[in-house]
Amino acid sequence: MIQTDNNFIKTDPKKLNKNIFSMMDDDWMLITAGNKESFNTMTASWGTVGILWNKPVAICFIRPQRHTFSFMEKSDFYTLCFFTEKERHILEYCGNLSGRDTDKIRDTGLIPIFTENGAIYYEQARLVLECRKLYSARLEEDNFIVKKIISANYPKKDFHKFYIGEIINCFKHRA
Repeated sequence: MIQTDNNFIKTDPKKLNKNIFSMMDDDWMLITAGNKESFNTMTASWGTVGILWNKPVAICFIRPQRHTFSFMEKSDFYTLCFFTEKERHILEYCGNLSGRDTDKIRDTGLIPIFTENGAIYYEQARLVLECRKLYSARLEEDNFIVKKIISANYPKKDFHKFYIGEIINCFKHRA
């Protein structure tokens, strides 16, 4: 089911009064990339927001083996969607199963909404950051100053690629 008329209001990301540390680390988020014909979403708890190049930006991290990785590589836009605790089961499902093997949208009941740019977010989200990719790069082993980070987080040396996106739209659910 695709919904185009929705219950979101556009807001300035600088006016958000949420604790972004708690939102990413404790609440988690869905990273979604692709287009109307084909997209994937994944749960994440690593990321950041801030100001870079005089723009509000969101940075997310994706390992190369994740199904969402190929969608992110091909997309100019992506979204970060935040939910209430009531939807924790959706985040757990999307974090434990791959879109290669299952239809996460069907199985969770997520209702996709498409922005004017073709980015995908969900009716159930409480907050959405729509981002236009500006820059991406892979984390490299030689660039780690604190080497313990590698053994603690990358035993397989499957370093994340990070994506810096300008936050071009911020949507808050009206409810």
